[in-house]
Amino acid sequence: MRWIVGAILLLVVAVIFRLGLLAYSMYALLAAIALSRYLANRWSSDLEAKRTMNATQVGVGAKVAVVVTVDNRGKVPVPWMLLEDLLPRQALIHSPPPLEVAGQRLQLVSFRSQGTKTILYQMKCNRRGYYQIGPLIAETGDVFGLYRRFRVLSDPSFLTVLPEVVPLTGFDIASRRPIGEVLMSYQLFEDPTRIRGVREYRAGDPLNRIHWKATARTGTLHSKVYEPSTVAGVTILLDFHHEAFDRADEPVRSELAVTATASIAAAVCEMGQQVGLCTNGRDAADRIRTEGWTHQRLRSRRDAQAAGMRDRSDRLRPVVVPTERGDVQLQRILETLARVEKSDGLNFPQLVMESAARLPRSATVVAMLSIVTPQHAIALSNLRKRGFAVTAIVNTYDEYRYAELAAPLVAERIEVRQLKNREAIADLCNKCMIH
Repeated sequence: MRWIVGAILLLVVAVIFRLGLLAYSMYALLAAIALSRYLANRWSSDLEAKRTMNATQVGVGAKVAVVVTVDNRGKVPVPWMLLEDLLPRQALIHSPPPLEVAGQRLQLVSFRSQGTKTILYQMKCNRRGYYQIGPLIAETGDVFGLYRRFRVLSDPSFLTVLPEVVPLTGFDIASRRPIGEVLMSYQLFEDPTRIRGVREYRAGDPLNRIHWKATARTGTLHSKVYEPSTVAGVTILLDFHHEAFDRADEPVRSELAVTATASIAAAVCEMGQQVGLCTNGRDAADRIRTEGWTHQRLRSRRDAQAAGMRDRSDRLRPVVVPTERGDVQLQRILETLARVEKSDGLNFPQLVMESAARLPRSATVVAMLSIVTPQHAIALSNLRKRGFAVTAIVNTYDEYRYAELAAPLVAERIEVRQLKNREAIADLCNKCMIH
């Protein structure tokens, strides 16, 4: 705009004072400015792009190939275009980075009339997470450098990297109680596979309870008496509040907690028992803002990077996968763990308070903790007093630190186990948790 205003002013001066050479130069400059602006707009508006990924959900260690095809639909060649398929900064820091990129996702290219360019790169997924891939942005301008145009050519895609699952050892296979068999002080429901005895028939007893051999032998109806229900399965309470983790240990300890949680859930599902998850972390999908995305309002790379994902989430309720059994239950839990992020919302005692009504008494409550305060111990003790079977896993490497954190839990008669490192995950359930 300043170039145009200056050229017009000089042209007016040249006309007033009849400076023919200057007037001719200003006419040529204005024509060059108009042509440059037209070409810059034309070059950016004629481009279309499409991104293809060979997978949108993978496990840790997998490689994902990304192919971005950019077409020039116009008949005017484009002398230069800077193309970049954006990735979030958090995915490229640390060593190794969560997404290790091989190939060029930033390229300077030129297009023939109706030409096509392809961007190829590959990502190795080193850490679980929910990653935004893209958008593809393009910058171009006229050959004189007077105008610069910026466009978002494609919407972002999203990649889910599932957490690692470590096989657990030491389960009591015979009892089919991977986390422990807990005899309740009251009868929640009866286990039809475990007959305790026989009694005389009472009005209202269903036919499937009748003990036909005893009935035939005595001549009167008798019914089976079953053992009271035992606790089977697990509900995992994962503390993912950011204050629970020391910055010096991150992201190692938080990722270890997720891996241990995923491994326990996988083992319980493999045994055919119910499993659930409740965490005070936030779901990364809550930060997605794809609705109402207006490309025309984006004027820089920073705008494009912020267009799809918010930096913060105001979520103040637990992320819950209800405790159930079934073939798809493990997949639900793994997908939730892939997206979970540390939060500054609910602390762990508040998580217990908010989720207590959702916890089935028929499953052991396993608390995955990285810090233990008296409030943590009281919250878990209240669950135990209400009839829940409770076990705590303390996520720390140092033995002295573990003894310090475990003390308030032991004082409340809660069984505690240490998650020392990745190798210790396999032995977390090496003995039955009998209360």
